[in-house]
Amino acid sequence: MRLGVRGTTLAALSLVLAAGCTGADEPAAAPSPTASATNSASTPTTEPTPRTSGEPTEPAETEPAEPRSFSMALSGDVLLHSGTWDTARADAARQGEPGLDFAPMFADVAPAIESVDLAVCHQETPLAEPAGPFSSYPIFSVPPQVVRGLLATGYDACSTASNHSVDTGSEGLVRTIETLDRLGMPHFGTALTRVASRTPYVTEVEGVQVGLLSYTYGTNGIPVPSDLPWSVPLIDPDQIVADAAAARRAGAEVVVVGLHFGTEYTTAPDAYQLEVVDQITRSPDIDLVYGHHAHVPQPFDKVNGTWVAYGLGNFIAQQETSIPDTYRGLTARFELTEAPSGQFNVSDASYLPTMITPYVSGNPRMRVLDAAAALRDPATDPGLLPALRTTMAEVSADAESLGAPSLGLHLWRSWLN
Repeated sequence: MRLGVRGTTLAALSLVLAAGCTGADEPAAAPSPTASATNSASTPTTEPTPRTSGEPTEPAETEPAEPRSFSMALSGDVLLHSGTWDTARADAARQGEPGLDFAPMFADVAPAIESVDLAVCHQETPLAEPAGPFSSYPIFSVPPQVVRGLLATGYDACSTASNHSVDTGSEGLVRTIETLDRLGMPHFGTALTRVASRTPYVTEVEGVQVGLLSYTYGTNGIPVPSDLPWSVPLIDPDQIVADAAAARRAGAEVVVVGLHFGTEYTTAPDAYQLEVVDQITRSPDIDLVYGHHAHVPQPFDKVNGTWVAYGLGNFIAQQETSIPDTYRGLTARFELTEAPSGQFNVSDASYLPTMITPYVSGNPRMRVLDAAAALRDPATDPGLLPALRTTMAEVSADAESLGAPSLGLHLWRSWLN
């Protein structure tokens, strides 16, 4: 986790503001009249030195202040299957440690993730107890040790609203949130209390207050727990717009919306995605929209002047499917810069193609690779090069299919960071 990024609720933000009313930013106290009189009496007066020129003195030139800006990365679904925790167990054993270690699985993308000011992951599935039992599709309950791996990779916060949020009922939903809190991973989306569900998540990034919102299309037909009816935020364009306005009132200068929606395994956005995005991007309070759930990369576009990344694909998964795109993903990178009006605009948009290496029984070593960096690395296994080249070509085709390069979208050249 990068230093200088902190999450706040409304209450915490109020405390910070109250604390900021005193301290180093207070103007220095003026000298007392007694002190001034004493100094005048004890210091001999001198005549001012006459000017040698009758021209007025030029005011000192000051450099214009640099506009505030920050960079952020948004990654795809963290969708754990048994091969991922077999790999994490094997990676821990390789280091002579017990348990599970997910950090080696994500280490190849860590330089890119750590290079941005705010990195956001999507914890799609409920977390289990550390010792399990663990389960994957169709009812997920996954190792909580993945959170330490995401933190070690450089992620600063995770969204949590998805169609799997209540796979294990209220118990799993509560455990997931409490685990994220205990391990120090800020999160947004699902909530334990009615108050929390109505409190926008706002975090400070490079001196800019950023609001993060997360919603899902549904919960796979599993009812949201009756004792926690507010716990899973469902997609409702009017409510999203209202929540974005609430985040602004809470101090957010930038509002980013994450949506778990779309047709699985389809690289083109569907009619529902297009409709929802069109509605919410009409709000002046929403600056950026990104999506999850399709498990394959989807395109970037600008809608009503707002950048949209419809679907980021899988960050990590081991889906049993013949669709190779489920082993390909992208991490979106945006830079937002303040305009003279005080509004923040996307000043740079790029994407990082990633590739998940396959699970091999008996020697599990799944990895999430930064495809471009891996192709440039002479140490990369030659057997992976064809798949990496295909990943670059296919992910680029998906990301750019709506013509976003004409709007400024480009490859994130992570090796230049």
